[in-house]
Amino acid sequence: MKQTKYLFNPGRLSRQDNTLKFTPVDEDGTEGQPRFLPVEQVSDLYVFGSLDANSALYNFLGKEGIAVHFFDYYEHYTGSFMPREYLLAGKMQVEQTKHYLAAKKRIEVARAFVEGAACNILRVLKYYNNRSADRRDRDLTDAIATIDRLLLSVPTAPDVPTLMGIEGNIRQTYYGCFDAIVGETFTMNGRSKRPPQNELNALISFGNMLCYTACLGMIYHTQLNPTISFLHEPGARRYSLALDMAEIFKPILIDRLIFRMVNKRQLQASDFRMETGGCVMKEAARKRFLQEFDASLKETIKHRSLGRSVSYKHLIKLECYKLQKHLLGMETYRPFKAWW
Repeated sequence: MKQTKYLFNPGRLSRQDNTLKFTPVDEDGTEGQPRFLPVEQVSDLYVFGSLDANSALYNFLGKEGIAVHFFDYYEHYTGSFMPREYLLAGKMQVEQTKHYLAAKKRIEVARAFVEGAACNILRVLKYYNNRSADRRDRDLTDAIATIDRLLLSVPTAPDVPTLMGIEGNIRQTYYGCFDAIVGETFTMNGRSKRPPQNELNALISFGNMLCYTACLGMIYHTQLNPTISFLHEPGARRYSLALDMAEIFKPILIDRLIFRMVNKRQLQASDFRMETGGCVMKEAARKRFLQEFDASLKETIKHRSLGRSVSYKHLIKLECYKLQKHLLGMETYRPFKAWW
């Protein structure tokens, strides 16, 4: 079974027969013990250290359908190497483009993304608001009511900019609850992105980028074009459909993970450091977070419609399939909403 592999140390990646060979290299140029990754076991690579590789290696990765996602020193996502799309179909490309160009069709899909995101946000807030042991310091009722009210305006949003404004207000209200959920361990003091100014913002930024790349990876295995989106504006050098899809899954894949790890003291202030580029997670904490994120993607739930257990990672692919059917006129797209 193919798995995501994470490369933290700087080094050199090369091909050795049908195996990937990673050789760590320290600051003095001294090579460490090589690590071999059988190519049939690798779905994609996440690179957090400087990587030395040549075109022959990327040709090999492309033929094997292995994507490579790059992050800089401050955990910012910087880009991806994506193999040639092997499932792209002309009819799907045409219909996806038509839905983007037709304002009425585009806003219908964009509303669904915001609706799914808002409903999953509410699910997270209601879960923490109902935990009786902590209720006296965690009354999120007003925030829940505000988001419920904003959600009612989503179906009548006349255009994408208005819808993005509603989504922004929902997010702002939601982020205002983070301090109450994590208690006294960390303080958020509002959302800050580039650079993140404190521990919670660093976790959110890092986690959101992981969710984005997970969605991008699943889109690649469908007929959808990742550059044509509906909520976020398509732009140069970015896969904006993955941004759309990530809105639905960030509350349940990332935010729940952050709350759980912080409240269980798996992440503490000593796991971060302040630098001129903002707040940065130390390597050990980053590895710990990635390990938990990877485990979350593999965790399974009993799917209501399918009647069988599916992983969270497969839920993302199922969401892509639902969008495909909508674009082809087979059935109306209904966003995924967590029920637990």
